[in-house]
Amino acid sequence: MAQEKHILTTEIENWRLFARALREENRILFNQMLSECKASEYYDCVISKGKGLVAESLFLILILQQQKMINELIAKLRQK
Repeated sequence: MAQEKHILTTEIENWRLFARALREENRILFNQMLSECKASEYYDCVISKGKGLVAESLFLILILQQQKMINELIAKLRQK
């Protein structure tokens, strides 16, 4: 299992190279998003997809996290 977790960690580190080309404010946000993926509740789902779909799984985690935040914000707005 430790080696499998290394697959996602390696993918996240590979995307950090992309972050270097971003403006500072975007780089900070992007790195924060990637860090949250490491600690994500979806981690095991990514591992279950295997080595060939790690990047795609990472993108889906990001989308799911954003949708959760959107849902929470909508719920807060409805309470007011």
